[in-house]
Amino acid sequence: MSESSSDIPLIQFESVTKLYGKVLGVNDISLSLSQGAYGLLGPNGAGKSTLLNLITGQLVPTRGNVLVFGQSPRNNPQLMSRIGFCPGFEGLYSSITGLNWVTFLLEMHGVPRRPARNRAAECMAITGMLEAMNRPVASYSRGMRQRTKIAQAIAHDPQLLILDEPLSGLDPVGRSDMTEVIKKRIADGASVILASHVLHEIEAVTDSFLLISGGRLLASGTTDEVHKLLFDLPVEIQIRCDRPHRLSSLIMEHRMADTVSIGHSPCGAEILRVATRQTAEFSALLPKWIAEYELQVDEMKTADDSLQTLFNSLMKIHRGEL
Repeated sequence: MSESSSDIPLIQFESVTKLYGKVLGVNDISLSLSQGAYGLLGPNGAGKSTLLNLITGQLVPTRGNVLVFGQSPRNNPQLMSRIGFCPGFEGLYSSITGLNWVTFLLEMHGVPRRPARNRAAECMAITGMLEAMNRPVASYSRGMRQRTKIAQAIAHDPQLLILDEPLSGLDPVGRSDMTEVIKKRIADGASVILASHVLHEIEAVTDSFLLISGGRLLASGTTDEVHKLLFDLPVEIQIRCDRPHRLSSLIMEHRMADTVSIGHSPCGAEILRVATRQTAEFSALLPKWIAEYELQVDEMKTADDSLQTLFNSLMKIHRGEL
């Protein structure tokens, strides 16, 4: 029995590696995504654009296979008609108007000129470009170019929308407006892959993440699942106190830490760094030690909960360091 279209994965990567000479773009990625909305999250240079270009068929894997809707995307015009792509690079012809550019791309999809022009105008209005659509692209700000790129990506009503840093260069109002456009596409049943290095941009659209760094897929899942993963990682606590050596001895005696070290702050003060998986137990014991041993703690803080901290921790797991 053949698979129905709903049974076919949206995207499949089968042990995919992409090399640029001796440089790794993506490294041995395997994944299978069902239809839906996903955030591709990673720092700049993580491999996000390479992964997206493999999905759209602009790049060919050095090793492994890529399938989109069960088909190879390379040189597949019929498949491309089902995909809308907002690239990270500019890619607009500066001498023509935004309306003509979107119209031209619709005609490339086989839409007759008059319906293409009407649809292009409709999408330029959706992205807030109605008043400027007859101006040459050369006169557009970066944010206006982003809006125009999003307009062309949605114009042919694709089933899959691939967006590479689509909110880059937009002001806060523009970011809010384009986020609503993307959410409307999802509500209407389109699947979306949104690549960004900004966590809250993705959280505004979906809670399903693919985390990539160094060309490797480090983790995938919902926000809650990522937080559960982090729960088992050592938390680094930094403590500035009058007797760091005594406190470090107590921590080790009670086996409250994976590692303990003493360093110095920029002003020269001694800083006790504690990596522990037992945050609650440690937090309960610390006040007792302060009272019993007359310790003076001037400052205590955890390392920031930044995206880069998350990637660093996950990379350590992959290297077997955690």
